[in-house]
Amino acid sequence: MANLLPKIFMLHILLGFVLTLSGFDFLQRVESLGINYGQVGNNLPPPEKVLDLLRALKLTKARIYDTNPQVLTAFANSSIELIVTVENEMLATLMDPNQALQWVYTRIRPYFPATRITGIAVGNEVFTGDDTTLITYLVPAMVSIHAALVRLGLDQFIQVSTPNNLAVLQESFPPSAGCFRAELNGIMPQFLQFLATTKAPFWINAYPYFAYKDNPEKIPLDYVLFNPNSGMVDLNTKLHYDNMLYAQVDAVTFAMAKMGYGGLEVRVSETGWPSRGDPNEIGATLENAAIYNRNILRRQLANEGTPLRPKTRLEIYVFALFNEDMKPGPTSERNYGLFQPDGTMAYNVGLSALSTTTTTSSTSLPSISLTSDATREDHNTPFGT
Repeated sequence: MANLLPKIFMLHILLGFVLTLSGFDFLQRVESLGINYGQVGNNLPPPEKVLDLLRALKLTKARIYDTNPQVLTAFANSSIELIVTVENEMLATLMDPNQALQWVYTRIRPYFPATRITGIAVGNEVFTGDDTTLITYLVPAMVSIHAALVRLGLDQFIQVSTPNNLAVLQESFPPSAGCFRAELNGIMPQFLQFLATTKAPFWINAYPYFAYKDNPEKIPLDYVLFNPNSGMVDLNTKLHYDNMLYAQVDAVTFAMAKMGYGGLEVRVSETGWPSRGDPNEIGATLENAAIYNRNILRRQLANEGTPLRPKTRLEIYVFALFNEDMKPGPTSERNYGLFQPDGTMAYNVGLSALSTTTTTSSTSLPSISLTSDATREDHNTPFGT
C-alpha cells in the first residue's frame, strides 16, 4: 500500500498535464494567484512531489509557514516564487540585529537565488494574537531582518512584511469606515512606516466564510461566494461591491489612509473556504468551497482590482494546498485543502466552468485549497465586511 500512494499521486499529476493539453490550463496567465503550502500533517507528500503538482497546475507562487530546508532545496531551480515565514516564537530573538543577520545568513542565503525566495513573513497574525508581548517585538524584528537583507545584498529581491488577521480593524463596514483597533494606534504607524520605507505590501488574512458562519441569516451567501448578487454600495464613496473579500481589502486601505499611508498595496496572504466542518460551522461544505475557490480563480484570470483600486490587480494566496490532519481546532481547520495528501482532489474547482457564467455545483477537474499551521480566529462581522 505504501508503494501505491506515490503512483496514485503521479497519476493525478499526469491528469493535470492532460487537462492542460485539453485546453483547461486555468492558471496559464494568472500571475497574481498563489497558494499556501502548510505541512501540519503526518501523511503529506514529499516536497519534490508537491513541486510536481504545482507545476502541473501552473502555479508560480507559494507560501510556507517556516523555512523548511527540504522545501527550499526541492524548490531550487524551479519557477516557484516562495514566501517563507519566521515563526512567532522567534521574534524576541530576531530583534537583535546580530541574531537576525545569522538567521538570514543560515536560513535564506544558502538557498537564494536558486530558490526564488521573494518574501519573508515575520510572524503570523501577531497584532491579534493572545501573546500581546509579541506586538512589541514585531517591528524591531522586521527592521533587523530587513537590515540583514541589506547587508547581504538581498533586500532588492526579498520583501519583509507580516500577515495580519482582519481583526486588526475596529470597523470594516462600510469599507470607507475602515479603521484600526484603538489599542494598535501606537504601534501601527511604526509598522506602516516600515512598509512604506521598504516598499513592502500590507498582507491580510481575509475569510468571508467566518462572517457568513457567524451571521448566515443577515449575510447573503452569494455575496460571500462571489456569485451573482445585488451587492452593496458604500454610501460614502458610491462604490459598488459584489463580494465581501474586496470590501474587506478596501476597508484595510481606508484604515491605512486614515493614518497617512493610503498608498500602500494590500495583498491577501490567506483566503479560502472549508469543505467540511462541525455541525455548528454553517456553510462549511464541499459545494461552497468549490464555488468560492472557482470564483476566486475566475476573478484572478481577469486580473481584477478592487472597486477602490480597479486598475491594480489584487494578489491573492489561497488557503490551502492540502488538507492537514494534525491541525488543532474545529473540523474545518483540517479541511481547507484543495487536495488530499495522496494527491487526489478534495473537490472540483470546476475548471470547465471558468467562463462568463457561475455554476453552483461541483464539476470535474482539479482544485486548489489552502491551510496553514496557524489557527484562524472566528470573527463577528457585519454584512459587507
